[in-house]
Amino acid sequence: MLTSTDFSGLINPRFFQNFMPIPATNSLALGQAAPEFDLPDIKNARRVKLSDYRNDRPVLLAFTRIFTEKQYCPFCFPHIKALNEQYQEFSDRQVEILMITSTDEQQSKKVVEDLGLQFPLLSDSSCKTFRRYQTGQALGAPLPAQFLIDRQGILRYKHLFSFLDHNASVETLLSAIDQLS
Repeated sequence: MLTSTDFSGLINPRFFQNFMPIPATNSLALGQAAPEFDLPDIKNARRVKLSDYRNDRPVLLAFTRIFTEKQYCPFCFPHIKALNEQYQEFSDRQVEILMITSTDEQQSKKVVEDLGLQFPLLSDSSCKTFRRYQTGQALGAPLPAQFLIDRQGILRYKHLFSFLDHNASVETLLSAIDQLS
């Protein structure tokens, strides 16, 4: 699925940093503390740390692959839309979705507006958080992945990109959340 034929802004330093394929090799073990991060939340104009949610509520980290504000990964675009459409299901379970993208802050603002995102969109244009979580990369952008972190900051579920299983379905993620109880 091509979301736009406008490829302006695609070739940038981030594209070249993430061009060479690196498979998703996440070595984080379930039951260990999830790596901390501090990123700008574009939707709510604030900074967010993973530790902000400790002892409050579980967090679903949804790393997504967006090339520019006009170009989405054909596997991620439907996943982003599904998470947005089902956001209330996550909220009802007291879980916050934090979507992390490698687009810069200006591009991310456009994504929030265009998609009407209900959850925070965190901008990681340096891709340091993607690398900390070892999501992998290919052809100009980090690969998608999903991580469920419990109230204590412990990793309870992870899904890494593969060509056979691109993103965890909303149903799979909700089932993993139900396992936390």
